[in-house]
Amino acid sequence: MAQLSASRYGKDNIRVYKVHRDEKTSSQSVVEMTVGVLLEGEIEASYTKADNSGIVATDSIKNTVYLMAKQHPVTPPELFAAIVANHFIETYKHISAAHVKVITHRWARMTVEGKPHPHSFMRDGSDTRNVDATAQEGKGISIRSAIAGLLVLKSTGSAFHGFVRDEYTTLAEVWDRILSTSVDCAWTWNTFPALSDVQSSVSKFNDAYDTARTITIETFALEESPSVQNTMYKMCEQILAAVPAIDAVDYSLPNKHYFEIDMSWHKGLKNTGKDAEVYAPQSDPNGLIQCTVTREEK
Repeated sequence: MAQLSASRYGKDNIRVYKVHRDEKTSSQSVVEMTVGVLLEGEIEASYTKADNSGIVATDSIKNTVYLMAKQHPVTPPELFAAIVANHFIETYKHISAAHVKVITHRWARMTVEGKPHPHSFMRDGSDTRNVDATAQEGKGISIRSAIAGLLVLKSTGSAFHGFVRDEYTTLAEVWDRILSTSVDCAWTWNTFPALSDVQSSVSKFNDAYDTARTITIETFALEESPSVQNTMYKMCEQILAAVPAIDAVDYSLPNKHYFEIDMSWHKGLKNTGKDAEVYAPQSDPNGLIQCTVTREEK
C-alpha cells in the first residue's frame, strides 16, 4: 500500500525588478531578484485523488510575488522573503508552511565623470546575495542568509602538507601554492517568532551581510593559509563572534586548481617550482571542502 510521505509545490524562477525613484534628488535605485516559492499543507488530495480544491495555482503565487514587491520594500531581501512567506500562511489557512528563496543580483551604481550617476548601473560581480526564509504555522520564521558564487584567488600565501600518504597518494606536499575558490557562505539566524520580529531586526541584515563578506575576503587575503579547512573554520569563528543574532555559519569552498606546466622539453626552459609563471587552470575534478560551525552549548 502506497502513501504520500511528503509534498510541496510552488513557482520557481520568478524574475523581479524594482526601481525606486527619489524625487528630491532625481536619483534612482534598482533591485533585481529571482524568487522561488514552495508551499506545504493540506494538499494531499491533489496528489492522491486528483482534487485541486486546495491548490493555490502557481500562477497566483507568481502574481502574489509581484504584488508584494509593489506594496512592500524588497530590501533587505531577508525582510521581503519573510513578508512573502508570512503572507501565504496567513492568507491560506490550509497552508502550514511557505518556503521562499530570494536571489539578489548585483547592480552597482556607475561613476561617470567622477560622480555617481543617478540612474546607470553595472554588474560588478557574479556573486549573489541569497536568502531562504520559511514561515511555519505556530513555529515562527526561520531565515538563512548567504553569499553565493564569490570568486576569489590569491597567487601565493597558501600551503597544504602533512596529509595522509599511502599507496593511493600521488599529490606532492606544497608550502606555497595558488589558492582559488568560489565562495558559498551562509549564516542561520535565530528563529523569529513573528513577522514583526523580522521587521524590528531590519538593520541587522545588511550589517551581517557586509560583515560576512568583509571577513571572508580579508581572511582569505591576509592569512598564510595552512589548508582550506583551517581557513574556513577561522572565517566561521569570526562571523559568529561579530553577529550575536546568528547561531550557525557554513561554508562550501571548491578548490579551483592551477597546475604548473613543465616546459623543460623546450630547450630546458624552467617553469616549475620557484620558476613557475605560466599555469594551466583546471575545471575538474576539483576538491570540495565544507563545514558548519555553531555556538557551543552552555
